[in-house]
Amino acid sequence: MASETQPGQNAGKNDWLQSYWMPFTPNKAFKASPRINERAEGFYYYTSDGRKILDSFSGLWCCNLGHRHPKITEAMKAQIDELDYSNAFNFGHPKIFELANVISAQFPGDLDNVFFVNSGSEAADTALKIAIAYQRLKGEGTRTRLIGRVNGYHGVGFGGISVGGMVNNRKFFGSLLPGVDHLTFPYDMGAQAFTRGEAEIDVEPFMRELEGIIALHDASTIAAVIVEPFAGSGGVFVPPKNYMKRLRDVTKKHGILLIVDEVISGFGRMGAPNAATYFGVEPDIVTVAKGINNGAVPMGAAIVRKEIYDMFMEAMPAGVEFFHGYTYSGHPLAAAAALATQQVFAEEGVYDRAKELAVYFEDAVHSLKGEPHVIDIRNMGLAAGVTVEARPGAPGARGTEVFLKTYEKDVAIRANGDNLAIAPILTMGKAEIDQTIEAVRQGLRAAS
Repeated sequence: MASETQPGQNAGKNDWLQSYWMPFTPNKAFKASPRINERAEGFYYYTSDGRKILDSFSGLWCCNLGHRHPKITEAMKAQIDELDYSNAFNFGHPKIFELANVISAQFPGDLDNVFFVNSGSEAADTALKIAIAYQRLKGEGTRTRLIGRVNGYHGVGFGGISVGGMVNNRKFFGSLLPGVDHLTFPYDMGAQAFTRGEAEIDVEPFMRELEGIIALHDASTIAAVIVEPFAGSGGVFVPPKNYMKRLRDVTKKHGILLIVDEVISGFGRMGAPNAATYFGVEPDIVTVAKGINNGAVPMGAAIVRKEIYDMFMEAMPAGVEFFHGYTYSGHPLAAAAALATQQVFAEEGVYDRAKELAVYFEDAVHSLKGEPHVIDIRNMGLAAGVTVEARPGAPGARGTEVFLKTYEKDVAIRANGDNLAIAPILTMGKAEIDQTIEAVRQGLRAAS
């Protein structure tokens, strides 16, 4: 039975926290010393213990415009007064069709059709299903294999963790999907440590590895390759120059779909509408979420090339063309928040502003080189990773300590093991960047 104890009451220390099983969180440690956000505005969280915390991780890579942006808030209030929910199966509402047009217009080539979901995890699983089904509709039903990448992250659905390559996300859950291979992680700290942006190294060894996997199974068995433009959840690891373009070349040559996971990189994080535009690459499918509507309401999408959409439409002349979807796909409130978010991006020049700030951010984050425990720094756009040396026999302990020490300085970042990640809100200024980096610096110096 859940305790009736509420915040501010004294009966049983933190008893009111116990019923909630928190995601990706050390529950016992957190509930012994909780960090509770009671409200937020602009760049800041306001906590239950009276503190003002600079959000230097954009929520969880999602609040690219900061918190409670007035135009987004107004749009959501108006929407809830107009239409709270609309059945996505056999019904529609105006804003979701409008949003699909706004989103598709930002992506290169003929990435024209948008399938809405509710998260990056759902977007990844949706993209994998589309890829396999498309190959079957093309008459190539033997193409069922999938290729992901070591240290890749594509959410937590069974499809996403199967093609993903983060060990702790995989090892507890059995054999996962069959027929999945993983490419080598395209980052060698020994050769690439402290690189600014994309490393100038030869990418052909990675392409030869992919060609080897294709030769082993034969291209006729492989449906898709899925990668992140940069490995965000793994700790902001940036691929070498031309990696994405060459990956597109090889997959296209063999009739293999290229799925690019832009859940983190989409909507301004790289100082561009998306990584596909940034790298000059035209994927077959792109997955998005997070920044699509500033994290205001759960939403994601798989964006597909017109050829793929048309194949489904033509192969099924009547009835349901794709047996997939979610109760909350294209939710009216999420759509209203997304349209307002996209309007702000356009009207306030957020992408260009982020591109300009990224230059200052790069210098600021690399100023941490030489601080205690720092063994690597990486950056791309308004995202950076800092790796601290692991304590012998206690991997992740030092990274967690730096995260907590930084929080003591009223700045929130993220730690994934001994990799620290910083993702400023795109509309921050130099003062907030300076505050962030100084807090991390003090956190590094205070950690043992």
